[in-house]
Order: sequence, then structure tokens, then C-alpha cells
Amino acid sequence: MQHQRVLVLDFGGQYNQLIARRVRDLKVYCDLKPCDMTMDEIRAYDPIGIIFTGGPSSVYDAQAPHIPQEVFSLGIPVLGICYGCQLIAYELGGRVEHAATSEYGKRTFSFIADSPLSEGVPKTSICWMSHTDHVTAVPEGFSVLAATETCPVTVFGSEERKIYGIQFHPEVVHSEYGNKMLENFLYRVCGAAGDWTMQGYVKEQVARIREKVGDKKVLCAMSGGVDSAVAATLIHRAVGDQLTCVFVDHGLHRKNEPEEVMSVFRDGLGMNLIKADAADLFLDKLAGVTDPERKRKIIGAEFINVFEKEAKKIGAVDFLVQGTIYPDVIESGKGKSAVIKSHHNVGGLPDVVDFKEIIEPLRDLFKDEVRRVGTELGLPDSVVWRQPCPGPALAIRIMGEVTREKLATLREADFIFRDEIAKAGLDRQIWQYFAVITNSKTVGVQGDFRTYENVIALRAVTSVDAMTADWARIPFEVLETISNRITNEVPHANRVVYDITSKPPATIEWE
Repeated sequence: MQHQRVLVLDFGGQYNQLIARRVRDLKVYCDLKPCDMTMDEIRAYDPIGIIFTGGPSSVYDAQAPHIPQEVFSLGIPVLGICYGCQLIAYELGGRVEHAATSEYGKRTFSFIADSPLSEGVPKTSICWMSHTDHVTAVPEGFSVLAATETCPVTVFGSEERKIYGIQFHPEVVHSEYGNKMLENFLYRVCGAAGDWTMQGYVKEQVARIREKVGDKKVLCAMSGGVDSAVAATLIHRAVGDQLTCVFVDHGLHRKNEPEEVMSVFRDGLGMNLIKADAADLFLDKLAGVTDPERKRKIIGAEFINVFEKEAKKIGAVDFLVQGTIYPDVIESGKGKSAVIKSHHNVGGLPDVVDFKEIIEPLRDLFKDEVRRVGTELGLPDSVVWRQPCPGPALAIRIMGEVTREKLATLREADFIFRDEIAKAGLDRQIWQYFAVITNSKTVGVQGDFRTYENVIALRAVTSVDAMTADWARIPFEVLETISNRITNEVPHANRVVYDITSKPPATIEWE
């Protein structure tokens, strides 16, 4: 079944993936595509609506991205956001000028005329602006629909032509009724049916995978992370025992993770799941290594070696599963989505596994959609909402050399941090949170004795897409409880600090 689709054309703005996510949250499928799509490609995509995103350019810049005017003659509804709004005005004969007063952050705007976009939206509300240029005259046949005190054309459009521009960012949470305006565009202007649901997606994927795989063999490297777990479960739902999963226990996982992987997937779901116990091998290879890049390379190389040994026991397989998700596709510049595609580099694995094709059952989904699929498949919240962890796992959350003692200390500290965040009801609000064992020791007093032990750093951030991130404002009383528990319950830790650095200048991970 072909879903109705909206085409989101990417003009380089920072919120572009968020726009696509908002559309999908409103039960309308969409793809984020480069703004230089040809007219033939746009027609072939056959969208029920087109959205132009924001972007950093001015429409008058020599290198500014533009769009063929033919787009506006297709009879397909168009919505322009921020730069996209200015681009519509510019291309159709309106006027865009450098604003006397730039607008950044929250602003109050008011509708001055009714339109399909304003249905169910108060006349006056808060929006989120981020612009220097703005529209000062709308094209012929268009009407000004809303304004702020300093932005004379905050919303404009033509009901007859079904073309609209919004100067602010309706996709961000700071715009009070922005989501309602997007919903109005999708349903009142584009005539969306709202046929994009995770339940439907699962049924379709299971059928397509089953048809593609037939009676052939499938292999999956399961990391224990959300993406590989959901991908493997979806494949297992489709082909059952034809799937073999290999879980490499490198000894660097968080507390109880290897046990939970085996319990949920082998014991609970009945998957053919092989566990390769390789902790001693990895830790011996990491002995004395302090450089983070060397750690990563050692772990990556050993993972491939261990996986290769297990794969040789299994023999030739027809398909290899990869947990690619949609942001990976967007960021790699690949514009065409498919359930299955041939030979693609999977962390070095194709070089050591005898296979014919790769199955990527999640490559059309954003991370939050992957979690919803996991829930639809019946996976427990402890798996679906597991905190992200990099491939090298705790090895790059230990500053300096990785030792068994440091791993034991960090596992306990990290477990306490995650436990208390969940108890405080913050686990769904914070993008990512974890503990780090620093390469510093400090003097402390514990039980009337002088100690000289490790400093534990806590890292928690809020983000939309991980490209930028802000440190999370965890309540002091929660931090106090976490600190007290760590210094009282965790061996070799006598001080806790909280990282309040945003990205940039810092990265989310410490190494």
C-alpha cells in the first residue's frame, strides 16, 4: 500500500529534521529531500503537499538555493517556513528586505485574516522567530494573514492557489500553536487522510521482509542498543528461526545489559541468539591504552574478529541485518529509501561475512518512531527506552586506561544516575544522560578516614537531533540524591561533579 506522502525540501535550516518528524507525528508520511530535486523527481514522488524548510541564506545571495517556478504550477499545496516563506514571496513577485529589527526567540503574533491555517488557533499567540530578512510585500493574489509588531508579514497565503508562507518556526515547541498550523496545512489544505501509523508500518514491513527473504537465512549483529534490537525483532517477527543473531559481550556494557539482552531476546522471544563471551580478550587488548581513538580502533577491530569467528560457524547467509535509521540516511546524503538494498558498508562486517544483501528495516524511521515500533512489537520499556550508548560503550566514558576496577566503579555510578533520573520522572524528558569516570582523583573523607579516590562526572543533555545540545537543568535535590548514593554506595568514588557545557563547544560524549 502506498501511503500519501508530503515532500519536505531541505534548504539547510537547523530544524529541518524536526519538521519531518512533526509531519509524521501527525500521521502523514514524509521524506526530507535536498532542495535541488528536479521537477521530474518531484512529479515522480507524487506528494500531496510540499514544505520548504528554513535555511541560513538570504534569497538575494548569489549562492542562495532557489526552486523552479514550475513547482507553483503543479496544483500541489506548498508551505514555506522561514527562508521557505521568503523564497515563495521572492519567486512569485513579492518583496523581501533586510529587517530593520531582527527577530530571534519568542514573539507575539496576531492573525489579521482568517484562513485554513488559522482554524482552531487563537487570534494572538506566541511563536518562535529566527530571521533577519522578512517579507515586506506579498505577491499579487496573496493576502497578509498575520503579523507581529516588527514583522509585517508573519503569515501570508492564497487559499485559491493553496500556497502559504510562515515566517516563524511552527515546528518548535516554543511556537504555542505551531503544530496546529502544520496540522491545518496537512489536513485542511492538502487533504491528508492520516494513514501513517506504526501499527500499519509493522504489518507492511513484516509482509515485505517475508516476501523478500522467503526461506533463506538472515544474520544480525545485535549490540543491545535500541536500533539493532528493534530491527532484529522486526525481522524475527517476519521469518522466525531463519534469523540468527550474534551478541558480542566485550565486557564494556552497562550494568546488567548482557543479561537483559539474553533474557529478553533468547529466553523471552525465542530468538536464535548466540552470545560470544569476549570480555577478557577486549580488556587485555585495551590494557595500557589511554588515547580515545586507539581505544575505538582496538574495539572496532576486535569486534569484527570475534563476529567473524561466530559467522564462520554459521556459514553463508543470504541477508545481513543493519539497524540504519532515517537520520543516518539523511546525513550520508542518500535520498532514496528502500526496505532492502544491496552491499553497503556496515562497520567493516561485509568484509568478513559471506552474504548477498543487506536488510535495513528501519531506514525510513526517526529514532522516536523506532521506539514506537519497538513498543508495537511488544519489547519492554527497558529496551525501547534504553539510553543511547556509543559502540565502544563504557570504554570511552572511562578517561585514560580501561581497567576492571574502573569498569566496576563506573557501572555502579552510571546505574545509580539512570535509576534516580527514572525515579524523578525525567527519563523521557532528557535526551541523553550518563556517568563518566574521570582521570582525576581527589582527597575525601568517608567514615572519618581520608580517601583518595575517583571523580565521577555526570552528563545530561537536551537535544532535538544531537547536532546541538544543551545541558539539562536537573533539579538540585535530584542531583543531591544521586551524589549521596554514588559516594555512599560505589567503591572508589568520593566526589561527583555535573557537566554544564553545551554542544558546541563540547561534544555530548567526553571522548
